[in-house]
Amino acid sequence: MALQRKGFKYILLMVFLGLTLVLAGCGGGSKGDKIVIGTQTYTEPTIIGNMLKILIEENTDLNVEMKTNLGASSVTQAAIEAGEIDIYGGYTGTALTGPLGVTEKMTDPQEVYDYVKSEFEKRWNITWLEPYGFQNTYALAMRRDLAEELGVKKVSDLKGKAENLTLGTDTTFLERQGDGYAAFSRHYGFDFKEKYPMEISLVYKAAKERDVDVVVAYSTDARIALYDLVILEDDKQFFPPYHMATVIRQEVLDNHPGLKEVLNKLGGQISEEEMQQLNLEVDEKGRDHEEVAREFLAKKGLIN
Repeated sequence: MALQRKGFKYILLMVFLGLTLVLAGCGGGSKGDKIVIGTQTYTEPTIIGNMLKILIEENTDLNVEMKTNLGASSVTQAAIEAGEIDIYGGYTGTALTGPLGVTEKMTDPQEVYDYVKSEFEKRWNITWLEPYGFQNTYALAMRRDLAEELGVKKVSDLKGKAENLTLGTDTTFLERQGDGYAAFSRHYGFDFKEKYPMEISLVYKAAKERDVDVVVAYSTDARIALYDLVILEDDKQFFPPYHMATVIRQEVLDNHPGLKEVLNKLGGQISEEEMQQLNLEVDEKGRDHEEVAREFLAKKGLIN
């Protein structure tokens, strides 16, 4: 299997993160009875992070600290490697093409999960727990009327058309190596006329208001249906599976017997439709992340 080195940028990120946390006077990860959960900036991992926090607090005597808004997935990975956080909710496809640097196409979800879990344990003594039951893959989406006008149903249909179309995407997709825009463009053999980076929360509205023609969406975002966008079939299977699961330092599990069983209560509990609705509750209805997380756990009978 072809593997890439993490690269100079990733090493610099690790150094920068470490220096930043030291200069800011931040403590490390798990110390005694404290568990530190890290989350990225956007809604989904923040909801999941709060679910993990509530499960720990409701089922153990451990205290939980949340470190939110960590930005890109590379930052959360660097933080857990440095021991500055103990847990985060990770996506298998992101781990595969990011820190593991796999360039060979892998499309079987179980194969990807098993490989990621094994490599994380060998390289960093970090393990992956049971997947939550949904995946949140990247997907190209368009306004329904524009897709019908152009006769576009799958991504390869954009060849010969993309050079006249604009793309809205989160910055992370433009920067990623194995599963980012540059690799995507090579894989499908076309390039968009203009690429506009923006927060993921803005891409759907940009498509709806005709500011861009095509957007890179997250498949569990309920605004796809809300704004009447259509997802284009990834017919050349560019994107790997992105199933989400708890990522945790093995040392933390060793120090806290029973914690694995508590966290694995979330295994297989969340469908893609349920995750879409949870995201909608926060993004469109303005509800609090922790409130939405607690309500879901209670509905599932995972807390009292």
